[in-house]
Amino acid sequence: MSSIPILTSMDKNSVLGDAINYLKHLQERVQTLEEQAANQRRESSVLMRRSQLLIEDEGSSDEMGCPDEQILPEIEAKVCNKNILLRIHCKNHRGLLVKILSEIEKRNLSVVNTNVAPFGSLALDISIIAEMDKEFNLTMQELVRRLRSALRQVQQSD
Repeated sequence: MSSIPILTSMDKNSVLGDAINYLKHLQERVQTLEEQAANQRRESSVLMRRSQLLIEDEGSSDEMGCPDEQILPEIEAKVCNKNILLRIHCKNHRGLLVKILSEIEKRNLSVVNTNVAPFGSLALDISIIAEMDKEFNLTMQELVRRLRSALRQVQQSD
């Protein structure tokens, strides 16, 4: 049996010729996939910390400083195609996760995955992957602002 999909005959010259043609086909396919990956829709990520809004390029930022200097919540949003990665670092309050997930779904996003971990004794580190519905029409900056507003409401209700 052969691992080359299309063999015209089993003599050495034909097998080598077919293998060369198949390798060329695979190289073209790799090039096409690499071009598609490079052309994927990507937006800048948005990081909201303190009262400022920082717009970062695709790379991560080392400007975080130590946790004691930061005022929570801290929200970061990244987009790739129709998926959004949200990272939220905030104080732990009753009803917080329910409010965040409700706000996300109100904005025409479908939650695909959620991970919540305690960070220290009073904070949470929340990661959410959501998929954009057809009706989604916010910028990442606006989404972060609305999530921050929802988090403030939870904090003020305590």
